Amino acid sequence: MPGPMARRIDVTGAGGVRLAAWEFGDPPKPDQAAEPTELGVEQGGAAGRRAGQRTVQGALDRAPGVLLLHGLMGRASHWAPTARWLSERHRAVALDQRGHGRSDKPPQASFTREAYVEDAEAALEQLGLGPAVLIGHAMGALTAWQLAAKRPDLVSGVIICDMRASALGAASQREWADWFKAWPVPFATLADVRKWFGEDDPWVERPNPARGEFYAEVMAESPDGWRPVFEPEQMLKSRETWVFDAHWEELAQVQCPALVVRGLDGELGRAEAQEMVRVLPRGEYAEVADAGHLVHYDQPDAWRAAVEPFIDRLFAGR
Repeated sequence: MPGPMARRIDVTGAGGVRLAAWEFGDPPKPDQAAEPTELGVEQGGAAGRRAGQRTVQGALDRAPGVLLLHGLMGRASHWAPTARWLSERHRAVALDQRGHGRSDKPPQASFTREAYVEDAEAALEQLGLGPAVLIGHAMGALTAWQLAAKRPDLVSGVIICDMRASALGAASQREWADWFKAWPVPFATLADVRKWFGEDDPWVERPNPARGEFYAEVMAESPDGWRPVFEPEQMLKSRETWVFDAHWEELAQVQCPALVVRGLDGELGRAEAQEMVRVLPRGEYAEVADAGHLVHYDQPDAWRAAVEPFIDRLFAGR
């Protein structure tokens, strides 16, 4: 769950699914009165305080918007370190996508590509964030660039973190189904979660404590132990709506500046990443050393160094 600096705002997604959005940053202080120069007139007492609150809130509302989209099985809180430094100068909101985190997980809900894109579109419109920078990891990055292609008026820039544009295919989907079956759920303790995903999972090539922490964050305690907050079947349903297709066409339609970021040990290879940059009309490239697929989680400082200059340039003229 996001820390104390995040406040929850409910968003209505595609098909009426209730989504939890988390806005990061300190709320305006009640006693922070506006200076006379800000208001153009001298006001004191309660009236001045009210005017000051409106001015501070208005400044927040006018701050450039950033929407953070996690990947499959992730949640908004995975973006907390990124959202906190962003919130110093921007209006930073992370979305729990349908089936994830604190958002609804209706058994009969649609888990299509279109639904995920429409959810992000709804978040931008209902929160008044656009035109915003979209920062997406993995599946969230695919959602980001598909939305940028669909609604250029809502998106001023895109950061694509470790997501491939090529089709992954049936074998990949079977691997994922087998992997879910291998999870020893329920886990007795969160320490067991960290150990299995950080060390014992057959998908782990070498001990990776950050990976263990990542999965510990998406577990909840149930009467018989710790289980994921998502339904694995819904995750597989979500995944099967994009693994069989390539997504180069939408990349070519992204008109805003776009930064492709990969971890050197991630799932996006250098050759494919550089081809994505070439296909993007305004593409740029960055890579993070000593990072796997969970780039922003593995190496938060190096991730910030890779993406902050791009964000600063986007907002320089605003």
